[in-house]
Amino acid sequence: MRRIILLLLALPVLAFAQMTPPTVAARAWLLLDVNSGQILTTANPDQRIEPASLTKLMTAYLAFSAVKNKTITLDQVVPVSPRAWKVPGSKMFIEPNMPVTVEQLLHGMIIQSGNDACVALAELIAGSEENFAQLMNREAKRLGLRNTHFENATGLPHPSHLTTVNDLATLASAIIRDFPEFYPIYSIKEYSYNKIKQPNRNRLLFIDPTVDGVKTGHTDSAGYCLIASAQRNERRLVSVVVGTTSDSVRAQESQKLLNWGYLAFDTAKLYTANQAVQEFRIWKGQENKIKAGFQKDFVMSLPKGDADKIKANVVSQQPIMAPVSKGQPIATLQLSLNDKPLGEYPLVALDDVPEAGWFGRLWDAIRLWFKSL
Repeated sequence: MRRIILLLLALPVLAFAQMTPPTVAARAWLLLDVNSGQILTTANPDQRIEPASLTKLMTAYLAFSAVKNKTITLDQVVPVSPRAWKVPGSKMFIEPNMPVTVEQLLHGMIIQSGNDACVALAELIAGSEENFAQLMNREAKRLGLRNTHFENATGLPHPSHLTTVNDLATLASAIIRDFPEFYPIYSIKEYSYNKIKQPNRNRLLFIDPTVDGVKTGHTDSAGYCLIASAQRNERRLVSVVVGTTSDSVRAQESQKLLNWGYLAFDTAKLYTANQAVQEFRIWKGQENKIKAGFQKDFVMSLPKGDADKIKANVVSQQPIMAPVSKGQPIATLQLSLNDKPLGEYPLVALDDVPEAGWFGRLWDAIRLWFKSL
């Protein structure tokens, strides 16, 4: 096979003054543009850290999945075991003799950060918290959380209960993407259960109207942690800040990251879904041409600065032979900005091209033989 590189027209983007990433007073941090999937700035992204109550994102993910799959129901009454009732740390204050529903437990876990709610949900879904931790680790693997291991549903300290800010950003994005019907719970500012009203510990919900989640965490060893998400116009950013010194500092540093991300970057739609980025000759097929592009809108976060234009190359192995199925990768889009590579992205076939009949295949085989001489 021979390789062909086709130079596309440069894609213009607006130019603004570039901004230096902020210094963040935390052990590790990361800022993610959810729409493009790009990390805008980070420090120690793969350093394994104690997640504390950020663990509850995975507990929630599995609970949301169980409701969606009808394994459990929102109005289902859940028995409260002595273990759930007595678990240390933050609580929603469930009691063994007081009825509580799955929906109430979800609110108590997310808004009040109740460890007791986590254990009750874990026992309902998996029979025990130990079994539930196995489900958490299986789901972590499926979601691509490469440096994460869970030992419990709450985030209480354990030597091998660890994750990274990179994995946490992936997990938060998965909740936003996979469970839009449940994500609004993360924006609720207070919740009452058992005649006890507790505020959401995410301070940004009270000071930034664009912030709608996600979760706080704290232990003495983990420090103060916060995953925050904001949506301004069509752009959604997720910040992960761990290991700060106080509740106010985690909010302040998260706000700093979010503001910088919105000021320093634009998200541009470079290609629309099913737009032909390039058309190729295809051999031995019922058609002579095949279009390559993206099946979803292709967006990128671009710095406001020296981004006068993006240069794009399309690289494909030639010749392309039928049959080719819609969605099959057939080329690669290479993007660069100011002569620096931005990344490589697979282009897929936008249509099926079945194999031609015997005569068409024979004719193209002859033509290819002459081309190779």
